[in-house]
Amino acid sequence: MKRKRYTPEKIITMLREAELLSNKGKSIKEISRKLGITEQTYYRWRKEYGGMRVDQAKRLKELVKENARLKKLVAERCLDIEILKETFTGKLLSPAKKSRAVKYVRSQLKISERRACQVLGQHRSTHRHIKKPNKEEEQLVERIIFLASEYGRYGYRRITALLKNEGWCVNHKRVERMWRREGLKVPSRQPKRRRLWLNDGSCIRLRPERKDHVWSYDFVNIWLSNGKRYRVLAILDEYTKECLDLYVAKHITSQCVMNRLYNLFIARDIPEHIRSDNGPEFTAERIRHWLLRIGVKTLFIEPASPWENDYVESFNGKLRDKLLNCEVFDTITEAKVLIERWRKQYNEIRPHSSLDYKPPAPVAYRNHRLLTLKVVQ
Repeated sequence: MKRKRYTPEKIITMLREAELLSNKGKSIKEISRKLGITEQTYYRWRKEYGGMRVDQAKRLKELVKENARLKKLVAERCLDIEILKETFTGKLLSPAKKSRAVKYVRSQLKISERRACQVLGQHRSTHRHIKKPNKEEEQLVERIIFLASEYGRYGYRRITALLKNEGWCVNHKRVERMWRREGLKVPSRQPKRRRLWLNDGSCIRLRPERKDHVWSYDFVNIWLSNGKRYRVLAILDEYTKECLDLYVAKHITSQCVMNRLYNLFIARDIPEHIRSDNGPEFTAERIRHWLLRIGVKTLFIEPASPWENDYVESFNGKLRDKLLNCEVFDTITEAKVLIERWRKQYNEIRPHSSLDYKPPAPVAYRNHRLLTLKVVQ
Protein backbone atom coordinates (compact mmCIF):
# COMPACT_ATOMS: atom_id res chain seq x y z
CA MET A 1 0.00 0.00 0.00
CA LYS A 2 1.34 3.40 -1.01
CA ARG A 3 2.16 5.66 1.88
CA LYS A 4 0.23 8.94 1.97
CA ARG A 5 2.03 12.26 2.37
CA TYR A 6 0.35 15.21 4.09
CA THR A 7 1.11 18.86 3.62
CA PRO A 8 1.60 21.08 6.70
CA GLU A 9 -1.73 22.78 5.94
CA LYS A 10 -3.51 19.42 5.87
CA ILE A 11 -1.80 18.32 9.10
CA ILE A 12 -2.89 21.51 10.94
CA THR A 13 -6.47 21.00 9.71
CA MET A 14 -6.46 17.40 10.95
CA LEU A 15 -5.04 18.47 14.33
CA ARG A 16 -7.89 20.99 14.74
CA GLU A 17 -10.39 18.28 13.94
CA ALA A 18 -8.69 16.01 16.49
CA GLU A 19 -8.94 18.79 19.08
CA LEU A 20 -12.69 19.08 18.50
CA LEU A 21 -13.14 15.33 18.84
CA SER A 22 -11.08 15.38 22.04
CA ASN A 23 -13.36 18.08 23.47
CA LYS A 24 -16.31 15.78 22.79
CA GLY A 25 -14.71 13.10 24.95
CA LYS A 26 -13.16 10.93 22.28
CA SER A 27 -10.00 9.04 23.16
CA ILE A 28 -6.72 9.32 21.25
CA LYS A 29 -7.19 5.83 19.88
CA GLU A 30 -10.61 6.71 18.51
CA ILE A 31 -9.38 10.02 17.13
CA SER A 32 -6.46 8.31 15.35
CA ARG A 33 -8.79 5.72 13.85
CA LYS A 34 -11.13 8.51 12.73
CA LEU A 35 -8.30 10.44 11.04
CA GLY A 36 -6.74 7.32 9.49
CA ILE A 37 -3.37 7.64 11.21
CA THR A 38 -1.51 5.89 13.98
CA GLU A 39 -1.19 7.19 17.52
CA GLN A 40 2.57 7.73 17.06
CA THR A 41 1.90 9.93 14.01
CA TYR A 42 -0.68 11.92 15.94
CA TYR A 43 1.72 12.62 18.79
CA ARG A 44 4.52 13.55 16.36
CA TRP A 45 2.24 15.95 14.46
CA ARG A 46 1.06 17.57 17.67
CA LYS A 47 4.68 18.04 18.76
CA GLU A 48 5.74 19.66 15.47
CA TYR A 49 2.62 21.60 14.47
CA GLY A 50 0.68 21.97 17.69
CA GLY A 51 -0.62 25.52 18.18
CA MET A 52 0.36 26.68 14.67
CA ARG A 53 -1.87 28.39 12.13
CA VAL A 54 -1.96 27.59 8.41
CA ASP A 55 -0.07 30.76 7.41
CA GLN A 56 2.61 29.94 9.97
CA ALA A 57 2.97 26.47 8.46
CA LYS A 58 3.41 27.95 5.00
CA ARG A 59 6.07 30.31 6.33
CA LEU A 60 7.84 27.42 8.04
CA LYS A 61 7.82 25.48 4.78
CA GLU A 62 9.37 28.43 2.93
CA LEU A 63 12.03 28.83 5.61
CA VAL A 64 12.93 25.17 5.38
CA LYS A 65 13.33 25.45 1.61
CA GLU A 66 15.39 28.62 1.93
CA ASN A 67 17.60 26.98 4.54
CA ALA A 68 18.18 23.99 2.29
CA ARG A 69 19.02 26.27 -0.64
CA LEU A 70 21.51 28.28 1.43
CA LYS A 71 23.16 25.12 2.72
CA LYS A 72 23.57 23.94 -0.86
CA LEU A 73 25.11 27.27 -1.91
CA VAL A 74 27.53 27.22 1.02
CA ALA A 75 28.51 23.64 0.23
CA GLU A 76 29.10 24.52 -3.43
CA ARG A 77 31.14 27.58 -2.48
CA CYS A 78 33.28 25.54 -0.10
CA LEU A 79 33.82 23.00 -2.85
CA ASP A 80 34.86 25.76 -5.28
CA ILE A 81 37.37 27.08 -2.75
CA GLU A 82 38.74 23.59 -2.21
CA ILE A 83 39.12 23.09 -5.97
CA LEU A 84 40.97 26.38 -6.36
CA LYS A 85 43.25 25.53 -3.42
CA GLU A 86 44.18 22.24 -5.06
CA THR A 87 45.15 24.00 -8.31
CA PHE A 88 46.80 27.12 -6.84
CA THR A 89 50.07 26.78 -8.81
CA GLY A 90 49.92 29.92 -10.95
CA LYS A 91 47.66 31.23 -13.66
CA LEU A 92 45.91 28.65 -15.83
CA LEU A 93 46.04 30.43 -19.17
CA SER A 94 46.35 27.68 -21.76
CA PRO A 95 43.74 24.95 -22.40
CA ALA A 96 46.40 22.30 -21.85
CA LYS A 97 47.14 23.56 -18.32
CA LYS A 98 43.43 23.76 -17.51
CA SER A 99 42.89 20.19 -18.74
CA ARG A 100 45.70 18.92 -16.53
CA ALA A 101 44.22 20.84 -13.58
CA VAL A 102 40.76 19.34 -14.22
CA LYS A 103 42.16 15.81 -14.23
CA TYR A 104 44.12 16.44 -11.05
CA VAL A 105 41.15 17.94 -9.18
CA ARG A 106 38.86 15.07 -10.19
CA SER A 107 41.37 12.54 -8.93
CA GLN A 108 41.87 14.35 -5.60
CA LEU A 109 38.32 15.48 -4.74
CA LYS A 110 36.26 12.85 -6.57
CA ILE A 111 34.03 15.42 -8.26
CA SER A 112 32.33 15.41 -11.63
CA GLU A 113 33.95 16.61 -14.83
CA ARG A 114 31.20 19.18 -15.29
CA ARG A 115 31.85 20.72 -11.88
CA ALA A 116 35.64 20.85 -12.28
CA CYS A 117 35.41 22.42 -15.76
CA GLN A 118 32.88 24.99 -14.54
CA VAL A 119 35.07 26.16 -11.65
CA LEU A 120 38.32 26.23 -13.63
CA GLY A 121 36.81 27.93 -16.68
CA GLN A 122 37.41 25.09 -19.12
CA HIS A 123 34.89 24.10 -21.79
CA ARG A 124 34.04 20.43 -21.60
CA SER A 125 34.40 20.05 -25.37
CA THR A 126 37.89 21.54 -25.16
CA HIS A 127 38.76 19.26 -22.24
CA ARG A 128 37.61 16.18 -24.13
CA HIS A 129 39.31 17.19 -27.38
CA ILE A 130 42.05 14.78 -28.37
CA LYS A 131 44.87 16.58 -30.13
CA LYS A 132 45.80 15.00 -33.43
CA PRO A 133 49.50 14.22 -33.86
CA ASN A 134 51.30 16.85 -35.93
CA LYS A 135 54.03 15.19 -37.97
CA GLU A 136 55.52 18.54 -38.97
CA GLU A 137 55.86 19.58 -35.31
CA GLU A 138 57.34 16.22 -34.35
CA GLN A 139 59.94 16.56 -37.10
CA LEU A 140 60.68 20.12 -35.98
CA VAL A 141 61.20 18.99 -32.37
CA GLU A 142 63.52 16.22 -33.52
CA ARG A 143 65.50 18.72 -35.57
CA ILE A 144 65.74 21.16 -32.65
CA ILE A 145 67.02 18.40 -30.35
CA PHE A 146 69.55 17.33 -32.98
CA LEU A 147 70.86 20.87 -33.49
CA ALA A 148 70.97 21.46 -29.73
CA SER A 149 73.08 18.33 -29.29
CA GLU A 150 75.24 19.16 -32.32
CA TYR A 151 75.88 22.75 -31.18
CA GLY A 152 75.69 22.34 -27.43
CA ARG A 153 76.34 25.98 -26.53
CA TYR A 154 73.79 27.50 -28.90
CA GLY A 155 70.64 29.06 -27.49
CA TYR A 156 67.19 28.93 -29.04
CA ARG A 157 67.77 32.11 -31.07
CA ARG A 158 70.73 30.69 -32.95
CA ILE A 159 68.91 27.38 -33.34
CA THR A 160 66.04 29.36 -34.89
CA ALA A 161 68.46 30.98 -37.32
CA LEU A 162 69.84 27.57 -38.30
CA LEU A 163 66.31 26.26 -38.87
CA LYS A 164 65.46 29.24 -41.06
CA ASN A 165 68.62 28.64 -43.08
CA GLU A 166 67.44 25.06 -43.61
CA GLY A 167 64.07 26.28 -44.90
CA TRP A 168 61.85 25.90 -41.81
CA CYS A 169 59.13 28.55 -41.47
CA VAL A 170 59.37 29.13 -37.72
CA ASN A 171 59.98 32.04 -35.35
CA HIS A 172 62.03 32.20 -32.17
CA LYS A 173 58.96 32.19 -29.89
CA ARG A 174 57.78 28.80 -31.12
CA VAL A 175 61.30 27.38 -30.90
CA GLU A 176 61.62 28.71 -27.34
CA ARG A 177 58.36 26.99 -26.30
CA MET A 178 59.56 23.66 -27.71
CA TRP A 179 63.02 24.29 -26.24
CA ARG A 180 61.63 24.69 -22.72
CA ARG A 181 59.06 21.92 -23.13
CA GLU A 182 61.79 19.44 -24.04
CA GLY A 183 63.90 20.56 -21.07
CA LEU A 184 66.78 21.89 -23.16
CA LYS A 185 69.26 24.27 -21.60
CA VAL A 186 68.75 27.97 -22.23
CA PRO A 187 72.11 29.75 -21.77
CA SER A 188 71.93 32.70 -19.44
CA ARG A 189 72.52 36.14 -20.88
CA GLN A 190 75.89 37.68 -20.22
CA PRO A 191 76.07 41.32 -19.06
CA LYS A 192 77.23 43.79 -21.68
CA ARG A 193 80.65 45.37 -21.20
CA ARG A 194 81.02 49.11 -20.97
CA ARG A 195 83.23 50.90 -23.48
CA LEU A 196 86.05 53.21 -22.49
CA TRP A 197 85.36 56.88 -23.20
CA LEU A 198 87.63 59.93 -23.10
CA ASN A 199 86.83 63.07 -21.13
CA ASP A 200 85.69 64.86 -24.29
CA GLY A 201 83.08 62.18 -24.94
CA SER A 202 84.86 60.46 -27.84
CA CYS A 203 85.43 56.73 -27.88
CA ILE A 204 88.99 55.44 -27.81
CA ARG A 205 88.21 52.40 -29.94
CA LEU A 206 88.16 52.83 -33.72
CA ARG A 207 84.89 51.33 -34.89
CA PRO A 208 84.95 49.24 -38.09
CA GLU A 209 82.88 50.73 -40.90
CA ARG A 210 83.41 48.32 -43.80
CA LYS A 211 85.05 45.08 -44.79
CA ASP A 212 88.85 45.04 -44.31
CA HIS A 213 88.66 48.33 -42.43
CA VAL A 214 89.89 46.97 -39.08
CA TRP A 215 91.40 43.58 -38.37
CA SER A 216 92.39 42.38 -34.92
CA TYR A 217 94.50 39.50 -33.67
CA ASP A 218 95.35 37.88 -30.37
CA PHE A 219 96.64 34.66 -28.84
CA VAL A 220 94.80 31.81 -27.11
CA ASN A 221 96.57 29.08 -25.14
CA ILE A 222 95.61 25.41 -25.44
CA TRP A 223 96.92 22.32 -23.64
CA LEU A 224 97.20 18.77 -24.89
CA SER A 225 96.25 15.79 -22.77
CA ASN A 226 99.94 15.31 -21.87
CA GLY A 227 100.14 18.84 -20.42
CA LYS A 228 102.07 20.49 -23.26
CA ARG A 229 101.05 24.04 -24.05
CA TYR A 230 100.47 25.39 -27.55
CA ARG A 231 99.39 28.79 -28.82
CA VAL A 232 96.66 29.73 -31.28
CA LEU A 233 96.91 32.94 -33.31
CA ALA A 234 93.38 34.23 -34.01
CA ILE A 235 92.91 36.86 -36.75
CA LEU A 236 89.49 38.47 -37.11
CA ASP A 237 87.77 40.95 -39.42
CA GLU A 238 85.91 43.19 -36.97
CA TYR A 239 83.29 44.35 -39.49
CA THR A 240 82.24 41.03 -41.04
CA LYS A 241 83.04 39.06 -37.83
CA GLU A 242 84.78 36.46 -40.01
CA CYS A 243 87.61 34.46 -38.47
CA LEU A 244 90.36 34.81 -41.06
CA ASP A 245 92.88 32.43 -39.51
CA LEU A 246 93.49 30.16 -36.52
CA TYR A 247 97.16 29.21 -36.58
CA VAL A 248 98.35 26.60 -34.04
CA ALA A 249 102.02 26.19 -33.10
CA LYS A 250 104.28 25.51 -30.14
CA HIS A 251 106.02 28.88 -30.43
CA ILE A 252 104.74 31.82 -32.47
CA THR A 253 107.20 34.62 -33.15
CA SER A 254 106.76 37.95 -34.88
CA GLN A 255 108.07 36.34 -38.08
CA CYS A 256 105.32 33.70 -37.89
CA VAL A 257 102.75 36.46 -37.46
CA MET A 258 104.14 38.25 -40.52
CA ASN A 259 103.97 35.06 -42.58
CA ARG A 260 100.31 34.44 -41.67
CA LEU A 261 99.40 38.06 -42.43
CA TYR A 262 101.29 37.89 -45.75
CA ASN A 263 99.24 34.87 -46.85
CA LEU A 264 95.99 36.60 -45.88
CA PHE A 265 96.95 39.81 -47.69
CA ILE A 266 97.49 37.84 -50.89
CA ALA A 267 94.30 35.78 -50.55
CA ARG A 268 92.02 38.66 -49.51
CA ASP A 269 93.09 42.28 -49.32
CA ILE A 270 95.24 44.57 -47.20
CA PRO A 271 93.30 46.09 -44.27
CA GLU A 272 93.54 49.71 -43.26
CA HIS A 273 94.13 49.02 -39.55
CA ILE A 274 95.16 46.12 -37.35
CA ARG A 275 94.30 46.18 -33.65
CA SER A 276 96.18 44.18 -31.02
CA ASP A 277 97.43 44.22 -27.47
CA ASN A 278 101.01 45.05 -26.52
CA GLY A 279 102.44 41.55 -26.80
CA PRO A 280 106.06 41.31 -28.02
CA GLU A 281 104.97 39.44 -31.17
CA PHE A 282 102.83 42.43 -32.21
CA THR A 283 105.01 45.32 -31.02
CA ALA A 284 108.25 44.01 -32.54
CA GLU A 285 110.00 46.63 -34.65
CA ARG A 286 110.23 44.26 -37.63
CA ILE A 287 106.47 43.71 -37.96
CA ARG A 288 105.62 47.35 -37.24
CA HIS A 289 107.92 48.63 -39.99
CA TRP A 290 106.68 46.00 -42.42
CA LEU A 291 103.03 46.94 -41.83
CA LEU A 292 103.89 50.63 -42.15
CA ARG A 293 105.58 50.06 -45.53
CA ILE A 294 102.52 48.35 -47.01
CA GLY A 295 100.14 50.99 -45.64
CA VAL A 296 98.59 49.24 -42.62
CA LYS A 297 98.15 51.33 -39.48
CA THR A 298 98.65 49.57 -36.16
CA LEU A 299 96.29 50.17 -33.23
CA PHE A 300 97.63 49.16 -29.82
CA ILE A 301 95.27 49.10 -26.85
CA GLU A 302 96.20 50.45 -23.44
CA PRO A 303 98.12 47.99 -21.24
CA ALA A 304 95.87 45.81 -19.05
CA SER A 305 92.77 46.99 -20.96
CA PRO A 306 91.50 43.95 -22.89
CA TRP A 307 88.02 45.49 -23.22
CA GLU A 308 89.46 47.90 -25.80
CA ASN A 309 90.08 44.88 -28.04
CA ASP A 310 86.66 43.45 -27.32
CA TYR A 311 85.94 41.96 -30.76
CA VAL A 312 88.75 39.45 -30.70
CA GLU A 313 88.43 38.94 -26.92
CA SER A 314 84.77 38.02 -27.43
CA PHE A 315 85.78 35.65 -30.21
CA ASN A 316 88.41 34.03 -27.98
CA GLY A 317 85.75 33.49 -25.33
CA LYS A 318 83.52 31.71 -27.84
CA LEU A 319 86.46 29.60 -28.99
CA ARG A 320 87.18 28.51 -25.43
CA ASP A 321 83.56 27.99 -24.44
CA LYS A 322 82.40 26.08 -27.50
CA LEU A 323 85.51 24.10 -28.44
CA LEU A 324 88.57 24.24 -26.19
CA ASN A 325 86.64 23.57 -22.96
CA CYS A 326 84.72 20.71 -24.59
CA GLU A 327 87.52 18.76 -26.31
CA VAL A 328 90.57 16.82 -25.15
CA PHE A 329 93.44 17.00 -27.65
CA ASP A 330 95.86 14.08 -27.64
CA THR A 331 98.10 15.33 -30.47
CA ILE A 332 98.84 18.68 -32.08
CA THR A 333 97.57 17.33 -35.42
CA GLU A 334 94.22 16.51 -33.87
CA ALA A 335 94.06 19.99 -32.36
CA LYS A 336 94.81 21.64 -35.72
CA VAL A 337 92.15 19.61 -37.54
CA LEU A 338 89.42 20.24 -34.96
CA ILE A 339 90.24 23.94 -34.61
CA GLU A 340 90.19 24.46 -38.39
CA ARG A 341 86.90 22.57 -38.65
CA TRP A 342 85.42 24.76 -35.93
CA ARG A 343 86.66 27.90 -37.76
CA LYS A 344 84.80 26.87 -40.93
CA GLN A 345 81.70 26.08 -38.91
CA TYR A 346 81.95 29.48 -37.18
CA ASN A 347 82.27 31.29 -40.51
CA GLU A 348 79.77 29.33 -42.61
CA ILE A 349 77.15 27.87 -40.25
CA ARG A 350 77.06 29.57 -36.86
CA PRO A 351 74.52 32.47 -36.78
CA HIS A 352 75.97 35.71 -35.42
CA SER A 353 73.66 37.94 -33.37
CA SER A 354 75.13 41.22 -34.67
CA LEU A 355 74.62 40.05 -38.28
CA ASP A 356 70.88 39.45 -37.86
CA TYR A 357 71.64 35.81 -37.00
CA LYS A 358 73.44 35.13 -40.26
CA PRO A 359 76.84 33.42 -40.43
CA PRO A 360 79.84 35.75 -40.99
CA ALA A 361 81.37 34.12 -44.06
CA PRO A 362 78.48 34.60 -46.52
CA VAL A 363 78.47 38.33 -45.70
CA ALA A 364 82.22 38.56 -46.25
CA TYR A 365 82.13 36.54 -49.46
CA ARG A 366 79.20 38.54 -50.83
CA ASN A 367 80.95 41.86 -50.16
CA HIS A 368 84.17 40.49 -51.66
CA ARG A 369 82.28 39.29 -54.75
CA LEU A 370 80.57 42.66 -55.22
CA LEU A 371 83.91 44.43 -54.86
CA THR A 372 85.44 42.11 -57.45
CA LEU A 373 82.59 42.78 -59.88
CA LYS A 374 83.06 46.54 -59.51
CA VAL A 375 86.79 46.22 -60.22
CA VAL A 376 86.13 44.06 -63.30
CA GLN A 377 83.57 46.52 -64.64
